[in-house]
Amino acid sequence: MRGFFSANRRRHGLKFPVSFPATSSNTAFCSDACAAFQNHRRRTTFEYNTMIRGYVQSNQPVDAILCYRDMLKDGLIKNNYTFTPLVKACSMVSPELRHMGLSVHAHIAKLGFLHDPFIASALISFYNSILDMATAEDLFDEIPVRDVVLWTTMIDGYGKTGDVEKARVMFDEMPERNVISWSAIMAAYSRASDFREVLCLYRRMEESSFKPNESILVSALTACAHLGASAQGIWIHSYAEKCKYTSNPILATALVDMYSKCGFLKLALQIFEKIHYKDSGAWNAIISGFAMNGDAAKSLQLFNNMVSSGAKPTEATFVAVLTACTHAKLVETGLSLFESMSGVHKIRPKIEHYACVVDLLARSGKLEEAEEFIDEKIGEIGEGDFNVWGALLGACRVYGRVDIGNRLWRKIANKGVVDYGIYVLAYNMYREAGLNDESKSVRRLMEMKQMRKKPGCSAVEVNGIVREFFAGNVLHPRDDRMCEILDSLLSDVSCPISLYEYD
Repeated sequence: MRGFFSANRRRHGLKFPVSFPATSSNTAFCSDACAAFQNHRRRTTFEYNTMIRGYVQSNQPVDAILCYRDMLKDGLIKNNYTFTPLVKACSMVSPELRHMGLSVHAHIAKLGFLHDPFIASALISFYNSILDMATAEDLFDEIPVRDVVLWTTMIDGYGKTGDVEKARVMFDEMPERNVISWSAIMAAYSRASDFREVLCLYRRMEESSFKPNESILVSALTACAHLGASAQGIWIHSYAEKCKYTSNPILATALVDMYSKCGFLKLALQIFEKIHYKDSGAWNAIISGFAMNGDAAKSLQLFNNMVSSGAKPTEATFVAVLTACTHAKLVETGLSLFESMSGVHKIRPKIEHYACVVDLLARSGKLEEAEEFIDEKIGEIGEGDFNVWGALLGACRVYGRVDIGNRLWRKIANKGVVDYGIYVLAYNMYREAGLNDESKSVRRLMEMKQMRKKPGCSAVEVNGIVREFFAGNVLHPRDDRMCEILDSLLSDVSCPISLYEYD
């Protein structure tokens, strides 16, 4: 085959032999194209465009940008085929090199290619990648004829920057949609953790006769996992099987996560074992699944299997196994795993790992050790440390160690921390210990700071539809009937119920 191209290079010149190999997925062909291109002295715009596109398709964005620099040095005419892959290359490079995209944008404007829909779409994607949606919006507004690709690119950009409202406005206003548009808006809501809306959009998409792609199914399965919508998750699994999508490792991992969070561990394990290439995400899903369902032994066994397989544990892996150790009160195992993070696996612990260790020690009654660990590893109270201090304060309440709890509370109060959960823990600790003056003091601070509890939320799946209920919400059409049933259930409870938590 390579001999065929060499013969044709001699017979017909360079153009064809560079074009095909440069855009081929075969690395040997790409190498041939690079060698031929470097040895050719009279290069054309077509050949430069071909090489830039080939470098991008071969995931070599820096080489694509350097190729454009050489094109400038040769003084060749650039055309609309030059800039679409070049702008994509600027989106692919590391953050410190992305300023090159600004220079390319200036060249595009100077040469009058801003209204080319493919180049404009690539530029909008570039500004999405650097989270500059203001510039992306300016570009979008200047384009007179906008196709579905441009609209979808904007929706995806707003979704990635967390501006779901603007993404939804774009989605509702776009004149036509395709399956990628639905995927982008669902991904936006998934990133914002509005999983109920993800499933609502999924239902609307089906009603619009669009067939979901693998990306949409991943978003929908993630929503099912967080809402506990097992019936809908099983239906999506069935559809994925029918479409032969389950060989996709990302979708398979989403299935493992969904079944784990819904409590179907056997199904989760069956799917996990069928994944041909198990990356860290797949291992994390099954390990955390067994951990959250209380099977610490299986979670730790899977962790050992992960390490033996050569897959590298991540920060999320250690959160999962430390959580498993916490619920099983495996103190020594948990501490050993924590030490191995930096010592063996070269992962620097973060605040969530410290919180797990504090919780591990505190739940096992080792409150002094937990306090020492905080002082040694964290020191002063900082932003985002509330889970660490809350774990220990909660244990002080459970074990009646008001001496340690009082010491912690004084530090927290002096720092001016405003966290409803922490204050409730302190209030309940003092109240249960009979220290009414202290509990009233905490209560006054809560009132002075106008602290309010975020309403609790529960979800139930009925006939494939997820319905959410918020504490204090009386707007449900059958609210009266639900309250009657709740009252009748409480009246049948033989033991008295006392709720210390302050409202």
